Amino acid sequence: MRAWVVDEPGPIAGSPLRFTELPDPEPGAGEVRVRVRTCGVCRTDLHVTEGDLPKRRSRLVPGHEVVGVVDRRGPGAGRFELGDRVGIAWLRSTCGRCRACRRGSENLCADPAFTGWTHDGGYAELAVVPEAYAYRVPEHLDDEAAAPLLCAGIIGYRALLRSGFAPGDRLGVWGFGGSAHLTVQLALAMGAELYVVTRGEVGREHARRLGATWVGAPGERPPRRLDAAISFAPVGEVVPDALACLAPGGVLALAGIHVSAIPSLDYARHLFDEREIRSVTANTRADGETFLLLAERLAVTSTTVPYRFDAADRALLDLADGRFAGAAVLHVDGSARPIAAGATPAEPDP
Repeated sequence: MRAWVVDEPGPIAGSPLRFTELPDPEPGAGEVRVRVRTCGVCRTDLHVTEGDLPKRRSRLVPGHEVVGVVDRRGPGAGRFELGDRVGIAWLRSTCGRCRACRRGSENLCADPAFTGWTHDGGYAELAVVPEAYAYRVPEHLDDEAAAPLLCAGIIGYRALLRSGFAPGDRLGVWGFGGSAHLTVQLALAMGAELYVVTRGEVGREHARRLGATWVGAPGERPPRRLDAAISFAPVGEVVPDALACLAPGGVLALAGIHVSAIPSLDYARHLFDEREIRSVTANTRADGETFLLLAERLAVTSTTVPYRFDAADRALLDLADGRFAGAAVLHVDGSARPIAAGATPAEPDP
């Protein structure tokens, strides 16, 4: 099969991804093999490729927003039929034995596995997953629209829960890319008053189109105190600014799997009045099932930019440079009219 692999992580501009041929994988006990149609391009893929996340294996195939059809089943697998359309997400397996798993917090499992980090992912024509960790894809969504929901959407939903957001709250969002644009649709459907701070005009205009009350650039502050906030930016410098914008009792959720160093905080300015910071660590399968149900009921839609499969390196470079609104999606099966390698979907953010 054709696939992209990371031999040695490094800056994306240095081309750490390599397009190659690999043996077709075979599903083990309780696993299914998926013929990949589309795979979303997530910022976590960038962190894996550039080495922000520790290297877990050599010749890794990235990608964890996978949509495809089951084409082979391993021994004992019976949840899906051959030809069923399924999704593969970040959380690949958990131990089921540790304290976290036993109390229903499998996202905090002591011995987890992850698609596109500890195990090969969806930047390939074929991918294997334990059937218990695959999702049925909502029928009304096409392959391209469904892909970003499988990580950007699910993690954004968990971040919204961790922020303590309640219907009608004033919600602040720092960073506005693939995850944020899905999360705010849920919040707006629940009556949120939305305030967005993001670095580039591409993201700011996207936030305005979706219904933000106020949009600003880094360093600017929302005109009202916020009940809840989420930072999708992998930049620790935004944390003090976001905390300073919270009303008493407000919570800031950090949605990224990787965040650069957070500057020192002033207790009175940033934390007093019971303001809190909460991290977000992976998701449970229940989070995924609930989000996909809500996305269907509330008509959450993905803003996507299609790329050819052989342009995965360009898609990650464009993501790093902020060249598009929403989420990039690789068409692994070549079924759409994706942007060709070398095309530029939008001007880069300053």
